[in-house]
Amino acid sequence: MTDKQAGDKKSGGGIDPGVAVRLEELLEYAPGAVVSRTIKKGPAGTLTLFAFDEGQELSEHSAPFDAYVTVLDGHATLTIAGREVEVARGQTVLMPADIPHAVYAAGKFKMLLTMIKN
Repeated sequence: MTDKQAGDKKSGGGIDPGVAVRLEELLEYAPGAVVSRTIKKGPAGTLTLFAFDEGQELSEHSAPFDAYVTVLDGHATLTIAGREVEVARGQTVLMPADIPHAVYAAGKFKMLLTMIKN
């Protein structure tokens, strides 16, 4: 795992204050894999970046908190409560707490997952 994937140890994987970044450039695609990098974790929730190689997925699961998917690159299919939602760069979708959901990347796909604890 590279430093970009693991995050800067000094900042815990976060973003330096006062520095503009392109989130999609903070992690790279890896062949046949899903790469993730947590950029902020605290009592209110987490911000996690994901890069999916073509054909990769997160199988159906649920989380106890609302989660927002913001597409940074490419496109994917989200399945939320059995309903497919096609998403592309620039779009954001709410995956409600305690509702089963899954992610499938037909092509390379990057997203920011914002989880808000209630």
